[in-house]
Amino acid sequence: MQKLQCISPIDNRVYVERPLATEYEIQNALGSARSAQLAWRLVPMAERVELVRAAVANLQKLKNVLAEEICWQMGRPITYAGGEIDGLAERALYMAELAESDGSPLQDISLPEKNGYTRFIRREPLGTSLVIAPWNYPYLTAINAVVPALLAGNSVILKHSAQTPLCAERLVDAFSEAGLPAGVFQYLHLGHRDAEQLIIRGNVQHVAFTGSVAGGAAVESAAAGRFLTVGLELGGKDPAYVRADADLEYAVDSVVDGAFFNSGQSCCGIERLYVHRSAYDEVVARAVQKIAQYHLGRSDEPDTTLGPLVRASAADFVRDQIDEAVAQGAHAHIDEGAFALDCRGSAYMAPQLLTNVDHDMRVMNEESFGPVLGVVPVRDDEEALALMNDSEYGLTAAIYSADEQVALHLGDRLRTGTVFLNRCDYLDPALAWTGVKNSGRGCTLSGIGFEHLTRAKSFNFKLQRG
Repeated sequence: MQKLQCISPIDNRVYVERPLATEYEIQNALGSARSAQLAWRLVPMAERVELVRAAVANLQKLKNVLAEEICWQMGRPITYAGGEIDGLAERALYMAELAESDGSPLQDISLPEKNGYTRFIRREPLGTSLVIAPWNYPYLTAINAVVPALLAGNSVILKHSAQTPLCAERLVDAFSEAGLPAGVFQYLHLGHRDAEQLIIRGNVQHVAFTGSVAGGAAVESAAAGRFLTVGLELGGKDPAYVRADADLEYAVDSVVDGAFFNSGQSCCGIERLYVHRSAYDEVVARAVQKIAQYHLGRSDEPDTTLGPLVRASAADFVRDQIDEAVAQGAHAHIDEGAFALDCRGSAYMAPQLLTNVDHDMRVMNEESFGPVLGVVPVRDDEEALALMNDSEYGLTAAIYSADEQVALHLGDRLRTGTVFLNRCDYLDPALAWTGVKNSGRGCTLSGIGFEHLTRAKSFNFKLQRG
């Protein structure tokens, strides 16, 4: 029997081991999802909403347990791990409230009266949604796709990362205990080939994938000719720009947190920083001072503020980017020797800030997904805008400024899914979460997110007059 293993980055030992689903189990899950969805789509919205709220409450009761599991599975410091459950609740409960609100995007769309005709558009669920979730924010990324799909009347099969299998089990258990009918929400532990076959065989009607560009391309290839809908969230190389009029202390605190939280393993984390040259020296000095205060340690220790990356190979990938940049003339400001656990070949990696970098360096054009930040001085807004847009990615971009109108003008010209002013690295569930270019396509959350989980069905009734 084939198995998946979660190797904890804390101590490099097997933390969780699970058998992969057999072909019988896969087909049984698909059959259950299909039959259960036919009944689930008829359940009144108020009941669906209450089930979501009850499931969220079940997860919140387990917050400390789930935090410890997150810590051991993917390495986030225990000090911060529980915050993910708070974020899950915020997103799920907002979408539940939106689904049953007056003017809900799931309600029928009535058209102006036309003599002798009744006309409206109904939003119908697609069927079964396959959600493929990553390890870096294992509950947040999954809930973005799972809860809206359920609220819209779809059934869901969740395939989670092999690094975070317990998250799939905990989510399904929470909904089952809340009273969700059997078959509506299931998980399958799958290898890449079996997940691909699920799509190729056309047994699901929607695929929501969060992960790498290569993974997204594989999903699109598998879905080609199957007439499925596909949502892809593929990461980024997100920039921030600190204008001369920004509150520099605040801006540095925000950008550094946005770059190094979760050891930089965030799709919308800040990986490139552009600073007006009049503020450049102060920003760099403040950032170096703040970064040096991180404590690199085991994720299960309460004083750790920077944990290991998910695996040693991920850390060495970022180290190679840094070494190559330094060889090309970049200046590294952080003394790696001040972080005792830093060691090539391990998942424990010191944070780093680089200056004298340019876009010919991999560290400035290739997604790092680790604790490194490159900083570049700019002459003015136009140079900053050109550099921010000079990327194959377009998930988020952040501007730090006291001038909202200038920020809005720049934001209109940024090729990105989200524009932030005086904040970064945050997902507001009331706003559409989407990307452009290689950051993917489709949308989750907000009212627009429901549109990607339903199809329009038009009703055009001519009334008979007796």
